[in-house]
Amino acid sequence: MAALGITVALLVWAATLTLISVWKQIYSSWNLPPGPFPLPIIGNLLQLDLKNFPKSLTKLAERYGPVFTLYLGSQRTVVLHGYKAVKEALLDHKNDLSGRGEIFAFQFHKDRGITFNNGPGWKDTRRLSLTTLRDYGMGKRGNEERIRREIPFLLEALKGTQGQPFDPTFLLGFAPCNVIADILFRKHFDYTDETGLRIQRLFNENFHLLSTGWLQLYNIFPSCLQYLPGSHRKVLKNVSEIKDYTSERVKEHQQSLDPNCLRDFTDCLLLELQKGRYSSEPWYTLDNIAVTVADLFFAGTETTSTTLRYGLLILMKYPEIEEKLHEEIDRVIGPSRIPAIKDRLEMPYMDAVVHEIQRFIDLLPSNLPHEANQDTVFRGYVIPKGTVVIPTLDSLLFDKQEFPDPEKFKPEHFLNENGKFKYSDYFKAFSAGKRVCVGEGLARMELFLFLSAVLQHFNLKSLVDPKDIDLSPIVIGFAKIPPHYKLRVIPRSG
Repeated sequence: MAALGITVALLVWAATLTLISVWKQIYSSWNLPPGPFPLPIIGNLLQLDLKNFPKSLTKLAERYGPVFTLYLGSQRTVVLHGYKAVKEALLDHKNDLSGRGEIFAFQFHKDRGITFNNGPGWKDTRRLSLTTLRDYGMGKRGNEERIRREIPFLLEALKGTQGQPFDPTFLLGFAPCNVIADILFRKHFDYTDETGLRIQRLFNENFHLLSTGWLQLYNIFPSCLQYLPGSHRKVLKNVSEIKDYTSERVKEHQQSLDPNCLRDFTDCLLLELQKGRYSSEPWYTLDNIAVTVADLFFAGTETTSTTLRYGLLILMKYPEIEEKLHEEIDRVIGPSRIPAIKDRLEMPYMDAVVHEIQRFIDLLPSNLPHEANQDTVFRGYVIPKGTVVIPTLDSLLFDKQEFPDPEKFKPEHFLNENGKFKYSDYFKAFSAGKRVCVGEGLARMELFLFLSAVLQHFNLKSLVDPKDIDLSPIVIGFAKIPPHYKLRVIPRSG
């Protein structure tokens, strides 16, 4: 029996060595960027901290350089770290590396819509969406008016808290939610509307769960984990419910569509379907329109809502910054006029604070995954077609040369010696290139106008000593999720 046991052990040992040898030959057959040697099946999982995936990438970049290879399970991944490598990939190789790496939690959106689409219709869907957003009263001027119309509703809801502690998550979230809902399907939710609250809860829960270690593990091993219990099932269910909601709105619009009186974004896309311009394209369907609307609804609500919520917490941590903002607002806007985008030219400090909030919170640290559309030569290496590419955004936003003391919140990062706003090309919070955020312009306006309006009318009051406020995110993964908190807003004397 002992001899048999030794023989079996030797056979297992020999088989393991053979498997590793074969795997090593396959691994080294490409002229890939350097990186840690992957193990069969699990890849480089042992080198990663799923509770802080972006930090793991930073540590590996320190060892292997700004371009390195990583295996997430069996998925070959090339990570780009630092301004030069990220900019080169997103702009100089924007056509080669503009595919979308699959996020399995959004499998219901696969090859449809804009954000998670890697199918043949992605370019046309994105182009049509951008053209529609620009040409049908949804450009810069139209969006500014939408935001300014929403400001009184936001201020009234804040006033309704009557100086009592409240959780700002959904109250603040209604503002960007209503702006994008008006663009998409001419809808406005009351700030206590149950449907609006339900949608925001779905968005908020998914944003949080997508950033947990389990969901990142699920996206690496979906075929193994899909049948197990876990929070991935909740995310899939939420994604399905959101898509069902937008599908219903699209069907309602189709039934009442008047080609001579287009009401919103959804009408515009339905008209294109009716005209038959894309009739020969199998991807242009009602389902594709519904997913496109769902993509824009989620992105247009949750990212801005989270940034606003994080921003108020930061300002409570630094009351001296809030006081400077009050002074600038009083001087430029006054006590009652609704803020306008033109005010930004005379409000460099507010402009700097808005940019610094986005830089500091580093909302999507590792970007959304890209994919190589074809074999691509990059800095002498070959990135094979189908390789996932991660152009890290935190490596730009926390660059120590561009932003001294990057771990500290300093509006001075975006101010010159004369106190004027200073642009930085390292500010790529919305990514860049072919996959740059469709709603970047809208989000920039919302953050400036909503924050200006809130601070114009209210003082922010923390329930704890500002020194005790912890700004650390509670979860780091797909996104950095801010801590839960309550605050009081006290009306300012006009």
